[in-house]
Amino acid sequence: MSDNKLTNSAGIPYYNHEDSQTAGPRGPVLLQDFVLQENLAHFVRERIPERVVHAKGTGAYGTFTVTHDISKYTKAKLFSNVGNSCRIFTRFSTVGGEKGSADTERDPRGFAVKFYTEEGNWDLVGNNTPVFFIKDAKKFPDFIHTQKRLPKTNLKSATMMWDFWSFNPESLHQVLILMSDRGTPHGYRHMHGFGSHTFSMINAANERVWVKFHFKTKQGIKNFTDEDAVKMKGENPDFAQEDLVKSIEAGDFPKWTLYLQVMTEDQAKEFRWNPFDVTKVWFHDEFPLIEVGEMELNEIPVNYFAHVEQATFSPSNLINGISFSPDKMLQGRLFSYPDAHRYRVGANAHLLEVNRCPFMVNNYQRDGAMADSSHYKDAPNYYPNSFDEIKPSTDYKNFEEDLDSTRVANFNRNENDDDHFTQPGLLYSKAMNESDRQNLTSNIVTSMKGISGPKRDEIINRQLCLFFRANIDLGMKIAMGLQVNIDGNMMNHSK
Repeated sequence: MSDNKLTNSAGIPYYNHEDSQTAGPRGPVLLQDFVLQENLAHFVRERIPERVVHAKGTGAYGTFTVTHDISKYTKAKLFSNVGNSCRIFTRFSTVGGEKGSADTERDPRGFAVKFYTEEGNWDLVGNNTPVFFIKDAKKFPDFIHTQKRLPKTNLKSATMMWDFWSFNPESLHQVLILMSDRGTPHGYRHMHGFGSHTFSMINAANERVWVKFHFKTKQGIKNFTDEDAVKMKGENPDFAQEDLVKSIEAGDFPKWTLYLQVMTEDQAKEFRWNPFDVTKVWFHDEFPLIEVGEMELNEIPVNYFAHVEQATFSPSNLINGISFSPDKMLQGRLFSYPDAHRYRVGANAHLLEVNRCPFMVNNYQRDGAMADSSHYKDAPNYYPNSFDEIKPSTDYKNFEEDLDSTRVANFNRNENDDDHFTQPGLLYSKAMNESDRQNLTSNIVTSMKGISGPKRDEIINRQLCLFFRANIDLGMKIAMGLQVNIDGNMMNHSK
């Protein structure tokens, strides 16, 4: 018997797919045409809520292989032997734009990797930058609102964007990266990735170190200039998506090398800045990169929606031997990301193929929309019970740590927490070459010229003060580009 008959979702074969049943040859259409009802009903439910951030993206499967021994830092089984490997799924994205926006927009790029390990799924959810705009998750909704659209006009606004940044000097480091050519990478293959946050690693002796994760592209860094990015935005708004797909389909599999930076607990206590502040970096000469392994992407998902759109990543998905830190932004994301997944995809999003752990999963979560009982069948939904052999393992006890204080605090950890200018200044003067600096100032001037309204001068002056505090040359060049006269301590706009 042929198994290629056309059927409905219940497996019932039918014939009339293109013509509705009607009363007579000219209609009207009959309600009993269940195929028509099913197709239309499913069609209007084919979309799920768009991601609030990182809506425009692409993804691919691949492999991660351990190339260097880091078992002295972590007891994670993945890193127990050189040569260990696991399957991965990686999603790249822009941050502020909608699904239909161009993927060459000036924006940070999301860089999320799901490792399917034998101890569960580990999600390393970061960006293509080592820092972020803010260091406390309480500010996140306000910050993202400024990157979206004005409530009245539904238009993007340089005014509200720069207004927010000028009030938050901690944003300066990331703003300089965003406004440089690194803010418009040439697709996803030619950019680095970062865990951004500080995480911890715990070894078999129950000793802890603080770590940062770095993915270095093996394709080499390549960026668009602002002019080229704007041009590509009009020519092909899906450039980065197409570039990744075509590369993998051609067998030119993109690769990244994973590195660690390691800081001991004693070093963290003496570090000049708060080591858990995501607006700061750890200098490589003090905390050199340690090679860990290689990531290769070699498989485009068979269905974009099922795999890329429904993929869920959360920094709370950490395997034994890798854990959190007191990073305030990270702590906020531990709640916010899973909460977003339950709203956007559903309570059982973890059962979908792209999110499902391919190894052992034993828990007592049941029911909810789209529940799939194929694994747990009629097993108990409570613990403890007399019917299964599931027991908690002492091998996975939480790391016991001493907190800095038992006092609830609303103040910074040390006097250097408000130093938001040294590192941006070094980025400009040391890390960038002359061409980088020229493009940076040009891009900033172009963007800030879009500031309008009665508060224009106030916003520009406030932001210029931040640039001057980071680097006088940077401040002067931007002021000149904006035609702002520097007169003693006063800044006056040329008329």
